[in-house]
Amino acid sequence: MATDPSQTHELVLPGTRKARDPERSLKRGPRRVPPEVVAANQRDRLLDGFVRTIGQVGYAHTRVSDICQAAGVTRPVFYELFKGKEDAFLAAHHYGTTMVFSAMEEAHARTSDWPGAVRAGLGALLNLLAGAPAFAAMAIVEVDAVGPAGWAAREALLTRFRDFFTDAPEDGLPVPTAELVDIVVGGVYSAIHRRIAAGRTAELPGLLPGLVFSVLAPFLGPERAAACLADPAPAAGPLPDCLAPGA
Repeated sequence: MATDPSQTHELVLPGTRKARDPERSLKRGPRRVPPEVVAANQRDRLLDGFVRTIGQVGYAHTRVSDICQAAGVTRPVFYELFKGKEDAFLAAHHYGTTMVFSAMEEAHARTSDWPGAVRAGLGALLNLLAGAPAFAAMAIVEVDAVGPAGWAAREALLTRFRDFFTDAPEDGLPVPTAELVDIVVGGVYSAIHRRIAAGRTAELPGLLPGLVFSVLAPFLGPERAAACLADPAPAAGPLPDCLAPGA
């Protein structure tokens, strides 16, 4: 079986590490640790503690004191770094989703054809979220509980997905491309949201064939989209049926 370029578990998303891991504590010694290093360490630990706490009790029931307890950081330090709970949420959401999009873009760029790039990008997304259940719950499900600022963050997230459709074929589409892309992206997001909300985040990679088909079918037609579900052909091998001339 060909190696899937979407395997990107090496990225460390917020909430995947224990904030109070002894190895993350700053070592005391004769040399004073620079303030910026201390602040960066505390911020990272707070983001991890925050995301893990939300994953356990939800955004609405998460208190600043809970975040500080989970991170091993004092309340005054929290307010030196964040304005409040909402600010911390938005920081964790932006930081983590930026990492996810970078991984998707990297996987997308490694494949020369658009259907293969869609498969690689979605694979990266599903694998990353499956490996970071606390972050997935925070970024995809709990964002709804934040209110207007969370909804704006979600809308910005969905808007970024349009970039993955710049190479999609447009000939013969019965509706405007922008409208179709928004509908397709909304469907993908909804399917992922339902799986995470049901506590089945680990099963996300199993959605890949269905999501790839749902993205490709409106642009390529069902037969060509189905032909693109197989593992990508080797670089020196024949084109998959969905890309063969005259298909």
